[in-house]
Amino acid sequence: MQHVVFGAGLIGGYLGAILAYREQNVSLVVREAARQRWSNGIRLSDYQGHQAGPLYPVIYGSNWPEHAQPCDILWLTVKCTQLAQAALDAQPFVGPQTQIYCCQNGVGSESLVRAIYPNHQVYSVIVPFNVVESSPGCLHRGSEGALTLEAAKTGLGNDWLVSSLDCDLMPTQSAAQMQALQWAKLQLNLSNAVNALADIPVKAMLEQRGYRLVLAALMDELLGVCQSHQITLPKLTRLPAGWLPFVLRLPDWLFTRVAAAMLAIDPGVRTSMWWDLQQGKDTEIAYLNGAVIEQALSLGLNCRVNQVIVTLIHQVEQGKLKMGLSAEQLLEYTGLKS
Repeated sequence: MQHVVFGAGLIGGYLGAILAYREQNVSLVVREAARQRWSNGIRLSDYQGHQAGPLYPVIYGSNWPEHAQPCDILWLTVKCTQLAQAALDAQPFVGPQTQIYCCQNGVGSESLVRAIYPNHQVYSVIVPFNVVESSPGCLHRGSEGALTLEAAKTGLGNDWLVSSLDCDLMPTQSAAQMQALQWAKLQLNLSNAVNALADIPVKAMLEQRGYRLVLAALMDELLGVCQSHQITLPKLTRLPAGWLPFVLRLPDWLFTRVAAAMLAIDPGVRTSMWWDLQQGKDTEIAYLNGAVIEQALSLGLNCRVNQVIVTLIHQVEQGKLKMGLSAEQLLEYTGLKS
């Protein structure tokens, strides 16, 4: 079974190294800078102390093979903003039997790929954990969560693929109801923008009630959309989705006791949106908070806090606002009370 991980950044690099660790044939298509960093192998670790490597998947940067061969499994691990172009660029690796797995945030982004490849099996993937490169070639999973593959609806299924990936370094499962899972993941991803605006690690952000109040208000608006659509959110954390806003609003001393698992992450973990803003890239805000706004407006629901956060992120992207907003500043921008 031949895998190609296309557009492998931190998540794709981690996934590709896991495939190598699990003795799968895998090639990574990466930016040239990543190819150079990973040329001496990739080492894996996680927040629970598991380690592996060095691992040596085949890595292509700007030196793609002239005559790329179709693969069995194509993993698209680029951001939502780059997905359509990546799907087109990856055509040399797509044969008649190639299965395509889309590892993006947001809701329904895989529909772009299904439109490009209407005759292929295209699946969505939920990636609930963070990955950082602690040093060149060392990829570290800094938070909990199982990689979740959309279950195959026809044929022999993809349980074999889950078994090929599942290990301590990357727990893996499959699920049939991906829309509800995507909304549940989106609920957690609403923290990305708050973290980027705060310009501090996720753990430090969650330890301050002011930031949690903003995040709770963002989640309330998403939960209103899900309730209107009669979507029951599955539990991705140790707390039910509907409880999260209440728990986030608890006083600091009580939050640290009730939600200890939410703080069981590496102290240096930051979100992908923070990294995007740091590197001057366009963010996925339109596919995250923007998705909540789109659905809320179509239903006539309030989405004011998400709208404010989207505006603030765009202002940072345009150089009109600097990162590093305090909790008090965010509360003032959003009109929330501490």
